[in-house]
Amino acid sequence: MSAAVSYGVSAGAAVLGGLSIASSAVLQQRAASRRPDGERFCVRLLIALFHDRGWLLGLGLSILSYGFQALALAFGPLTLVQPLVVSELLFAIPVSVHLRGLRLGMREWLAAGAVVAGLTVGLSSASPGRGHPVQPIGRWLPALVVIGVLTAAALLTFRLARGPVRASALGFAGALVSGLQSALFSASLHLLGQRGWATFARWEPYSLVVASIVGGFLVQNAFQSGPLAASSPVVDATLPMVSIGLGVFVFGEHVRTSALGLTGTAVGLVLLVAGIVTLDTSPVVREEQRREREGQSKEGQRAAGPRRDDPAEVPARA
Repeated sequence: MSAAVSYGVSAGAAVLGGLSIASSAVLQQRAASRRPDGERFCVRLLIALFHDRGWLLGLGLSILSYGFQALALAFGPLTLVQPLVVSELLFAIPVSVHLRGLRLGMREWLAAGAVVAGLTVGLSSASPGRGHPVQPIGRWLPALVVIGVLTAAALLTFRLARGPVRASALGFAGALVSGLQSALFSASLHLLGQRGWATFARWEPYSLVVASIVGGFLVQNAFQSGPLAASSPVVDATLPMVSIGLGVFVFGEHVRTSALGLTGTAVGLVLLVAGIVTLDTSPVVREEQRREREGQSKEGQRAAGPRRDDPAEVPARA
């Protein structure tokens, strides 16, 4: 297969992966946002979502996206695949906002573009290489402590903040744990290939299960806490950064440390942060959150039935 055909297959699969992720995010956030605030941080939220057809369709599309990404990486480099995949933000956020009867302005388009550009520039500049995923627990401990502290700080921010920042904080916490999950998944796969059933005598596969549950739980709560434009960019930005960080400090992967590489990485981070802050403080995003809350209130009123003190809503007796 020629290089042009390989790159074409890779680019096509990456775009399909991005569209799958975008559709999944919209469907899952829409389902989660309809759940009442009382279900936040409760197992009831996940139980209710597993009975929602839209959310389950989103889950299926999320799984499908991994297949497209694997196909894309099989035929093309990460520097081609990752920018096309993260461009899903440019599909997901406008669709999510449109479903609430709103439209993105120039400010929101520029902010979403800055997030995508920041990820693209940062990942391309870092250009991480392969490392060794099987490492002793002592090599993991500092990274686990840092992720634990950052996750606790994000949850504290969620408790103290107001508005879309709450969804961003929960998204950050969920992405931190999900990034750890990705690293543990890689380590577990390598162990399984090397040691077979002896893998289950180690801690990595069991930590993978815990990280998968906790990460998914936090991300779904982020979707329930605010508009997609507040949570999705943070999740998409944090996941690859955590993966690269764990790859470098735990797996021993090498990143580009030249002046050009470090400058590109710094520029990418600045674009990321600027885009996320701009979206969090956007009037359109805040209005979207207000309409989501109104939708939650109406859902709750319908679930509670007619009010006794409102004669217009009390059914007439025969």
